[in-house]
Amino acid sequence: MDPITQGALGAVLPQAVSDRRHAGLALSCGLLAGMAPDLDVLISSRQDPLLFLEYHRQFTHSLVFIPVGAAIVAAVLWGLWGRRRGWPPALTYLFCFLGYATHGLLDACTSYGTMLLWPFSDYRVAWNNVSIIDPLLSVPLIIAVVLARTRRRRLPALIGMAWVIVYLSLGVLARDVAREAGAELAVSRGHAPLTVDAKPSFANLVVWKTLYREGDRYYVDAVRIWPAKKVYRGDSVAALNIEGDLPWLDPQSQQALDIERFRWFSDGYLAMDAANPQRIVDLRYSLLPHQIRALWGLELRRDAAPNDHADYVVTRGASREALGQLLGMMSGVASD
Repeated sequence: MDPITQGALGAVLPQAVSDRRHAGLALSCGLLAGMAPDLDVLISSRQDPLLFLEYHRQFTHSLVFIPVGAAIVAAVLWGLWGRRRGWPPALTYLFCFLGYATHGLLDACTSYGTMLLWPFSDYRVAWNNVSIIDPLLSVPLIIAVVLARTRRRRLPALIGMAWVIVYLSLGVLARDVAREAGAELAVSRGHAPLTVDAKPSFANLVVWKTLYREGDRYYVDAVRIWPAKKVYRGDSVAALNIEGDLPWLDPQSQQALDIERFRWFSDGYLAMDAANPQRIVDLRYSLLPHQIRALWGLELRRDAAPNDHADYVVTRGASREALGQLLGMMSGVASD
């Protein structure tokens, strides 16, 4: 989730249990602790472009690390400000604990994947019930945080927490409706996939991306679930076949190892870029949900040395134009 929403959720939970005297402390500790786990983005390497993918949303986001992460944040805040201002150490830790605890759980609601069970499992939990940016979730939450602080009352914070729970629950229901629609579309094509995944499109719970595999191909479509169901038929692409797509690649090379690391990160949704025969893309993310125009991928090089890493590339494309088309899909005016 975006840092602002993470900070707001981190703040609203301590605010919901704080008294008037400690309203400022609850806001400060919860806000900063709620954002702190994303400092893992600093774990990166110029030599290994995929290193940050392995460590982002890893140990700092796990459930077992919450007490440790909260203690680190509390110690830093108390050392910098709390000692001089007379913050109670135990209360500082409690508010940091509550703020820190919200982060990984909220991230797990998105499609990116969060290792909540590290170090016992490297499974990337992704409940797919909210977009990584969603104003309908974030704006009311931010308002609740501001009102709770300015009025020094718990009620706005409690309402903010209730809104988050309701909205994320609606996301679960919407995801299941979208998944069912994707399964119906697969059946209409004569397909019988083992699973159909549904992921929210950018900043809404109305239009969803559906993905499934049939044979050696992936099928990507979009469905508008409300107020009336509407299917936007999309594209299909052959699943990545390293032997057939990249016959020149040494299976013992670092680039081959990087492909497997990228496969784990992308939950297996890999294909070759139709416009670039040396780029592998993650099919889960695109500006428009029914298109295969991936936002990121791996760039391989034929002339790479055995120990050279693949390059991680990000492509944004015509985002303003895509946003207009997405709004048309949400309103139902876009063509099928």
